[in-house]
Amino acid sequence: MKHLLNLLAAVALLVWGTHLVRTGVLRVFGANLRTLLARSLGNRFTAALSGIGVTALVQSSTATSLMTASFVGQGLITLPAALAVMRGADIGTALMALLFAQDLSWLSPVFIFVGVVLFITRQASTAGRVGRVFIGLGLMLLALERVVQATEPMMASPVTQMLLASLASDLWMEIMVGAVLAIVSYSSLAVVLLIAAMADTQVVPLGMALGMVLGANLGNGLAAVLTMARSSVEVRQVTIGNMVFKIMGVVLMAPFIGVWIAYVEPMLPGTAHSVVLFHLAYNVIISVGFIGFTQWVAKWVARLLPKPASAQSGRPHHLDASALATPSLAISFAVREALYQADVVETMLLGVMDVIRKNDEDLSQRLRRMDDEVDQLYSSIKYYLTKISRDDLGEEESRRWADIVSFTINMEQIGDIVERILQDIEEKKIKKGREFSEAGMAEITELHQRLVSNLRLGMSVFLNGNVRDAQRLLEEKVHFRNLERAYATSHLLRLSDRTVNSMETSSLHIDLISDMKRINSHISSIAYPILESAGVLAPSRLKPGVRPMAEPQGDHP
Repeated sequence: MKHLLNLLAAVALLVWGTHLVRTGVLRVFGANLRTLLARSLGNRFTAALSGIGVTALVQSSTATSLMTASFVGQGLITLPAALAVMRGADIGTALMALLFAQDLSWLSPVFIFVGVVLFITRQASTAGRVGRVFIGLGLMLLALERVVQATEPMMASPVTQMLLASLASDLWMEIMVGAVLAIVSYSSLAVVLLIAAMADTQVVPLGMALGMVLGANLGNGLAAVLTMARSSVEVRQVTIGNMVFKIMGVVLMAPFIGVWIAYVEPMLPGTAHSVVLFHLAYNVIISVGFIGFTQWVAKWVARLLPKPASAQSGRPHHLDASALATPSLAISFAVREALYQADVVETMLLGVMDVIRKNDEDLSQRLRRMDDEVDQLYSSIKYYLTKISRDDLGEEESRRWADIVSFTINMEQIGDIVERILQDIEEKKIKKGREFSEAGMAEITELHQRLVSNLRLGMSVFLNGNVRDAQRLLEEKVHFRNLERAYATSHLLRLSDRTVNSMETSSLHIDLISDMKRINSHISSIAYPILESAGVLAPSRLKPGVRPMAEPQGDHP
C-alpha cells in the first residue's frame, strides 16, 4: 500500500508540474502565442508548424485548440486550417515527451530553486510568472524520478503480477486503460511519461506500454471533447475534428505494435526511448500523413455539428467558461462578446429612423425588446470578467479588462437611451399622428447618420486601439455638440415663425436631438482609455490660468 501511495503521489506531482508549466507559459506569453498562431495560418503546413511551436511551449494541445477555435469563431481562419494547427499541436506534445524522457533529473533542484526565488521575490511581475514555469519543470523532473523509485518495489507484488496478466494480449483493454489515465490526469504528456517510466523499470511489458500510449492519445482527444461539450459550436468542431484524426491514427497504428517491437525496438537505447518514440511516430503519421484529409474531415464535422442559424436572444455567444484558465484567451472572448453587444445596439439605433419615417409601431416594439438582450449581455460579460483572476493578468491585459467593462457599460446605457427614444416616438408622434417639418426631419437625419458613423468608429477604436481614430472620435464629439446647438436654435426659429409641424413636435424634437447628443457622448467616451494610455489626453479642458470655482461650504439660506 505504501508503494502504491508513493506512486500515486508521484503521478499527482507530475500532473501538477505539467499544469504549472502550462498555465505559467500562457500567463506570460498567451497574447504573443495567439499572435504567432494568427500570423502563421496562411496554409496548412505553416499552420501545423505554428501548432508544434505553441504546443511545445504550453505543453497542452487543449490550450492550442482553444486559441485556434477562437480564430474560427471570429472568421479569421477556416475549420480545415484549425485542424491543421491541431496536427502540429500533437507533434509538439510528442516532442516534449521525447525531451523529458532524457535523464534530466540533475536539473530538477536547479529549476525548483530558481523558480521559487523568482516567484517569491517578484510574484506579481513577469519574472514571478516565469518562476512558476521553472517550478513546474522542476516538479515534473522530480516526479519522473519518484515514479521510477516507486515502481521498482511494486514489481515483486503478486497483485501487480495478477493485474498485468489480466491485461496481457488484450490490446483494446490496454488502449482503454491508457485513455482513462489521460482523461483522469487531463494530460497525455504526463501519462506518456508515466508509461515510459513504468516500461523502463519492467513494471509493464513493452507491448502493453505501446497499447497504453495509443490509449493516452485517444483519451487526450476525448478529454478535450468532454471539456468543451458546453462550449460554442466553433470550439466543439475543432475538438471533434481532432478526435476523428486520433481515432484514424489508433486504427492505423494498432496492428503495427508487433512490427515496432520486432524491428524498431532492438535499435533503440532503452525501453523508455522506445515508448516515447512510438508516441512521436504515431503523432507524426496522423499529422503529416493525414494533413491532406483536413478538408474532408472539416466538411464531415460541419455536417455533424452545424452552426446554428440564429442564436437564442440574450444568450452569450462567445463567453467560453473553459477559457477562464487562460486569462489572455478569456479576455479575447470577452472582447468578441462586447462587440456582439455593440452590434445589437447598432441594430436598435439603425431602426430608429425607420420607425420615424414609417410610423412602424410594431418595429418599435421589436427594437425596444432588444434592449433586454443588451442588458443581459452586459450582465453576462460583467460576470464573466469577474471570474478572470486579475492577479494573473499583465499590465496590458488589466487595462484591456477595464476597457471592456467601460465599453459594455456605455453600450448598455446607449441601449437604454434608444429604448426611451422609441417610446417617446410612439407616444408623441405615432399615436398622435404627427409629423416633423421638412427642415426638422433633415436635421434629425443628419444627426442620426453621424451617430451611426460614430458608433462604428467607436467599435473600431475599441477593437484596434488606434490612437488616430480615437482622436477623430473626440473631434466628432465637438462637431456633434455644435450641430446639436445649431439645430436647437433652428428649431426655435421655426417656432417663432409659427410652423405648425414644428410646434406640434417641438417637445419630441428637442428631446430627440438632446438624447442623440447623450448617445454620442457615450460613444466618444470609448476613446478616453486609448488616448490616456497613449499619453495624449489633456488632464483638463480648462484654459491655463483659470481657477475652478470654490465649492460652497456649509448651509446657506
